[in-house]
Amino acid sequence: MNAWTSYRLQDFIPFTAEVYFRLLERMGETFWPLHLLTFAMGAATLFLALRHRTRLACLLPAPLWAFVAVAFFIQRYAELNWVGGYVGYAFIAQAVLLVVIALTGWGVDNAPRATSPPVVIGKAIALFGLIIMPLMAPLSGGSWYQAEVFGIHAAPTAVTTLGLVVIMLRGFALWIAAIIPALWLVVSGLTLQVLESTGAAVLFAVLVIALVGLVWKSIASKR
Repeated sequence: MNAWTSYRLQDFIPFTAEVYFRLLERMGETFWPLHLLTFAMGAATLFLALRHRTRLACLLPAPLWAFVAVAFFIQRYAELNWVGGYVGYAFIAQAVLLVVIALTGWGVDNAPRATSPPVVIGKAIALFGLIIMPLMAPLSGGSWYQAEVFGIHAAPTAVTTLGLVVIMLRGFALWIAAIIPALWLVVSGLTLQVLESTGAAVLFAVLVIALVGLVWKSIASKR
């Protein structure tokens, strides 16, 4: 027990801020201009979700979760931290879950009201992940290749999907589909906190807002 209490959070982050942000930059350099396609897929998913084409909206992000799992976590992040491979498998599990929901219709909210508070929260989170997050690095003085984009990088993929889940799903499926995106925001936020990046506070704020949306949607669904 004493051995475990001697560890600090920093002991589980075996890389510097420079190395981590260079990893994000390498993703941008390697896969540009794929960003344009993944952004378009994210925008189409949000459009379909708001048009009550929920099962198709669940299907579109699935290959992007699998892509991030392999290209980011298994092939790159795992070189910095051995946990990366396991996170990659979790992202693949999320991709499979989205496909299962799309094919079976499990937990699908076929008629989300655009003006209901949970849907408004979900839209705001999804738009934040799609549009605002890619601008954060360039606006803070970083390279455009460091811009984190939905379907290319893990954090905006998790944020955008979390917003979409609040819009598209209900009941038990709502919470199951939110687990992996939410957990990654916790891990990513703690990582950025150790690296002394202001992005940590942003991710924690998004997570809190998403939890409000999830709870609100759950309560509203039972009425």
